Amino acid sequence: MRLRVLAGLAVAAAVAAAGCSAEPEDRGSQPADVPDRSTPAADATVGIDPALAEFYTQELEWRDCGEGYQCTTATVPIDYAEPGGDTLELALLRAPATGDERLGSLLVNPGGPGASGVEYAQLAGSVVTEQVRERYDIVGFDPRGVAESTPIDCVDDADLDDYLAADPTPDDDAEIVEMEESVQDLAAGCAARSGDLVPHVGTADVARDLDVLRAALGDEKLNYLGKSYGTFIGALYADQFPDRVGRLVLDGAIDPTLSGDDLGLGQARGFERALSTFLTWCFDQDNCALGASEDDARATLAGLLQQADQEPLATDDENRPLTESLAFYGIILPLYLTADEGYEPLNEALDLALTEDDGTLLMTFADLYLERNSDGTYNGNANEVISVVNCMDHPESATAEQARAGLAEFTEASQVFGPFLAWGGLGCSALAAGLAEAGAGGGDDPTATPSASPSPHPPVTAPGADPILVVGTTGDPATPYEWAQALAEQLSSGALLTYDSTVHTAYLAGSDCIDDAVDAYLLAGTVPDDGTSCTS
Repeated sequence: MRLRVLAGLAVAAAVAAAGCSAEPEDRGSQPADVPDRSTPAADATVGIDPALAEFYTQELEWRDCGEGYQCTTATVPIDYAEPGGDTLELALLRAPATGDERLGSLLVNPGGPGASGVEYAQLAGSVVTEQVRERYDIVGFDPRGVAESTPIDCVDDADLDDYLAADPTPDDDAEIVEMEESVQDLAAGCAARSGDLVPHVGTADVARDLDVLRAALGDEKLNYLGKSYGTFIGALYADQFPDRVGRLVLDGAIDPTLSGDDLGLGQARGFERALSTFLTWCFDQDNCALGASEDDARATLAGLLQQADQEPLATDDENRPLTESLAFYGIILPLYLTADEGYEPLNEALDLALTEDDGTLLMTFADLYLERNSDGTYNGNANEVISVVNCMDHPESATAEQARAGLAEFTEASQVFGPFLAWGGLGCSALAAGLAEAGAGGGDDPTATPSASPSPHPPVTAPGADPILVVGTTGDPATPYEWAQALAEQLSSGALLTYDSTVHTAYLAGSDCIDDAVDAYLLAGTVPDDGTSCTS
């Protein structure tokens, strides 16, 4: 069970579902004048706490890390309220600009929380167009707590298997206790292995790290491409440092003002819309696994999840049956994609599950979504990070009675997906209790830190910031279009670019219109006309 909102891992999910591996692009020879050291920006220390000067003025020493890429680490304080205390390391990877007329660095984040920006930048040719590649160094970073940066570590892979497969929709008091104990076990592991770091992995701290990276990279203003959860990082950056905003693209936006429950409810509606689109496609096929009517299809799909709850489906691994939680992940992964990419595989997986009680293909999709390898290991630590970060960002608590009371609204939003998402608040309450019991953060409330972002966050206005481009997709399942509309309206300089599609995030998702508009903004600062909408 993942806690709170399921923000999408934009590239990882799409690449995995398409059956591709994330191999670095062949970059060939690099410009000879690319430096192996970054000189901090000339104004690096202007307007900052003098106690932070050593971080802002650090020189990044780059090393060759193969395939034409360069890697380094940056140092930041664990707690910005105590800059003289312990520090952590942030891993960075740079794909140097391929042309001579370099504009600076473009920092990128693919989403999550928990996705690796280092791995994302290794796919630079799929992250931005070649025109942008020519003008910018594409710099990916693993946020604090993630992957190759100083990481959160909570449980081993076998225990993570159990956690992710646990019952996400408790039916009685005993199952509620089991859910709470599962999350508390995760919390105890986080506290034991990463207790000092856990209270300081919220998005407000990641945004502060971004400003250190901007200065250390030598850029006077931040140029940034954030997708999905990465838009939350960018929005909080703009709100904290509006005068340092350069060209920010926030694609698949999250509305920072929403509570954890609001985010979960929005995603229930988003996945429901995506399911409707899939069903429209499915009913036109000769072999739709879910029948021929929307009501029957939804009832059948909800029944499949209930069946997996009562008696998990067999798979090709006798030690790993398909539980309700894993079936949920297996169903939603193809819904992130276009019809050509995801719908036929989903129909095939549902047919196997419904006609042969075979959950193998849905399990394959779940493992792709969760980045689990066939040998039982996981790529990175995203499944731990997403639980912790979402609860640090949205620590408001829900009792079992409150979760039950909200179940009807979630189920009304989506008969299939709503029940799963309704219980996320209870998970965060259990996580907070488990961390407090273990003493993480040095207090009774591990979320009450000076650097914590208030939840819900007040409107993000970023007064005085240069124009910020917010991109929304009308049928986005994971970050509903309404969130992009809300963020663009909040930002004093926000401009909304709309993609009429069902994919999760828009840039480089098949629309020349979107790509041209984003490129014009990144390369020339040209902001699309208000209300610009693209269909292809």
